[in-house]
Amino acid sequence: MANSKLYKGSLITIILKLLDESDKMYGYEITQKVKALTKGELNITEGALYPALHKLEADGLLDVEVMKVDNRLRKYYKLTDKGTRETKSKLNELHEYIKTMQVLVNPKWSIE
Repeated sequence: MANSKLYKGSLITIILKLLDESDKMYGYEITQKVKALTKGELNITEGALYPALHKLEADGLLDVEVMKVDNRLRKYYKLTDKGTRETKSKLNELHEYIKTMQVLVNPKWSIE
């Protein structure tokens, strides 16, 4: 499942959820957190992550703070107020999608 289209369609929601649970995170930290939480099932590549982060920043959902760490610059990403609201919306949207798909693929089982 590491690079499936389903995961790619959920990347923005994954990023927003992780940032909602943390004060701030940098890109590599996000990739490692996803890998750890999914026990290696999902691996976010830099080629997928950074364009998504840049889009979220351009949309006003993230603030970026640049800090010098170990003699190099590191970008930390943090949700804006708008980003926090969008996170709630995306998570509700995902929950409804999962419920609908569950009804279609296994009507005897429910997440409610």
